[in-house]
Parts: sequence; C-alpha cells; structure tokens
Amino acid sequence: MTALAASWLPLSPGERAVAIEVLVHGPLSRTDLARRLGLSAGSLTRLTKPLIESGLLIETAEGAALPEVRQGRPSQPLDIVAESRSFIGFKITDDMVYGVVTTLRSEIVTRYDRPLTTHEPERVADLLAEMAAELARSHPSLAGIGIGVGGLVRRRAVVGESPFLSWRDVPLAELVEERTGLPVIVENDVAALVEAETWFGAGRGLDRFVVLTIGAGVGYGLVLGGKRVAYAEEDRGFGRHWIVDPAGPLTPDGERGSAVSLLSIPSIRYQVQAATGREVTYEEILAGAAEGEPMCARVVGEAGRALGTLVAQIANFVMPQKILLAGEGVGLMGVAGEAVDAAVRAHRHPLAAPVPLETKVSDFHDWARGAAVLAIQILVLGTVEP
Repeated sequence: MTALAASWLPLSPGERAVAIEVLVHGPLSRTDLARRLGLSAGSLTRLTKPLIESGLLIETAEGAALPEVRQGRPSQPLDIVAESRSFIGFKITDDMVYGVVTTLRSEIVTRYDRPLTTHEPERVADLLAEMAAELARSHPSLAGIGIGVGGLVRRRAVVGESPFLSWRDVPLAELVEERTGLPVIVENDVAALVEAETWFGAGRGLDRFVVLTIGAGVGYGLVLGGKRVAYAEEDRGFGRHWIVDPAGPLTPDGERGSAVSLLSIPSIRYQVQAATGREVTYEEILAGAAEGEPMCARVVGEAGRALGTLVAQIANFVMPQKILLAGEGVGLMGVAGEAVDAAVRAHRHPLAAPVPLETKVSDFHDWARGAAVLAIQILVLGTVEP
C-alpha cells in the first residue's frame, strides 16, 4: 500500500476552519457558513475560492440544502465529497478484531471481522495489516487507520496498559504503520467513540455533552466547549471506583456498589450465576427480567436504579445538554427504563429540567467507526493531538 497525504495541506488556518465546518455540518449555504465562522462575505469568498478550485469543496446541486435566494444567480450550497477518501477503523477485543471502512463523513461502507487467536503484539499487528491489505483491494483511496483499544493509551500511539489484552507499553501505531505504510492512530475505545459522536453523531454542535457506555465495563467521556476533555486517568477505572450504592453488590470486576459491579455485563451475569448456579447470557437475563423471573428481575432492577442514579449524578455535576448512553449493554433500558427514569427523578431537584438522555443501540462496529474518526481527524486537523 502507498501512504497518501496525512493531512489537508497546505491550508491556512482560515481555509482549514471553513473545510472542517463544511465537513461536520454541511452542506451549508455561504450565508450560513459565514455566520457560523463570523466571516464577512468577502472573507468567505477569499477562503472558499482555493478550496473549490482544488476540489476539496464542491457546489452541490439544488436540494442538498436550501440555495440562497439573492439578486442575480442563486448561490449553491457548499459540500465535501465524502467518498473522496476512505478510512479504516479497528476495534480490538480479547477474542476478535472488528473492522470497518468509512467515508470522510464516517459513514460505514464495509465491515470486516477476524478472530483474534493471540495477544502477542507482533502477531496482532500482522493481523491488522492483513485486514487492511484486504480492505485496500476494494478501497484504494485509504488515507489512514484508527485503532480503538480498551485501556490506557499514551500519545495516541502506545498502549500503556490493556487488561483485556495483558499489554503494557506496546507501540501499536508504529507496528501497524511499519506493515501498512499508512498513518495510524491509536486511542482508548471510549475516547474514540466520544470523538465520533462529537463530530458526526449525537453531540454534534453541542457545547456540553457526555457519553456513558455500559458493556464489558462502564466508560465515560466528557465534551466541553465542543471538544473532548482528555485526562491522564482515562480508562484507569472510572466505573470501578464510582460508588453508586455503598450497600450494593461486590463483584470480581469492581468495588462494592460501584458502577461496574452494578452495571457491567460481566457483573450482572456474575450476580445471577452466583445466586442460581446457572451460567446465563446477558440477553437471557434481560428476557428473564421482562418475564418476571425473580432473580433476573432483582438484578436488572438494581442495575436500572443504579444507572438512573449515575445519570442523575452526572447531570447534577456537569449540567450537560445531552447524555448519550451507548455500548453493548444498553438493552437494559428496554427492560428497566422505568426504574432508570424514577431514579433520575429521585436524585434531581424537583424543579430541575429533565435530563436529555439519548440511547444508542450499538455494536462493536460502532466502536470501530469511532476509531476511523480518529484517522479522519489526522487528515483534517493535520495533527494527532486531541
């Protein structure tokens, strides 16, 4: 494979700002674009002319957005050709690699998964390179690779610690770059999902936004001023040490009454198995709770109340415009939604505004899409810095 340009260069800061605004919010009329960026009509014309001439921006056909009605010829909305570049996103779990190819606007066009039979870093990098080579055959315009990993990631390149993979200080970006020739960025999987939802999803255009994930663990991401807040303790046990109910259960994965002990899929399964002696799946537990099976109903009810308490606590402290609930465990809302809502109300001021809680049913390909957005950001921003 041949590496393509790793960024939109050369672009002035003003040109880059215009291109990003159209990418994330387009198609946009020139009037709307000028208003969003605080530019005069003349300044916008000066900035957009080279972008149109280079093919980075295009004037769309009528109907893509409302054309401006002015004296003389109508001004067509500006847009970006989303299919002009492709990006790979990988989500690594303990036993699978989930892969996607996306457009410049993060729309998934291809899914491709492979079993992960070893955690040896060199072999994992080999597998990622093989998958990238296979995807490149049908997507020759690949511009970068993003990789999401559950764990601590340093400098968006080195997996400092990943309990699921038993890794410490693995230079994953370098290993994959050596094998593919493409720009590679590695990030904590929750952080990648937050970036994707901020740019292209539920958090687009919001100033204060929270992503809360439940699945193998409990993840949290905060957006302030329209940008994700990066912090040194990312994935160092947020859910394991956030105590929701001091009298709650103690499980192998978290402190007593912690968010993880009450909400994670392994902990919910552990509680039911410990009480019944039966090994059951998460889906079977939810179904049992819906049918009124006592033990399943008790565990799921406690989880619903815990989730509502956690959502209320986040809302009280952060005051977000929206909280997005995502991850493989969001099926909980379908069974325990009333318990969640009741707990939210119980832990909020009676006159407080309703918490804007949105649920996104997601799978591992959504996590992989989040990783692809990291690669999109390298191209667009010209830097790996968050």
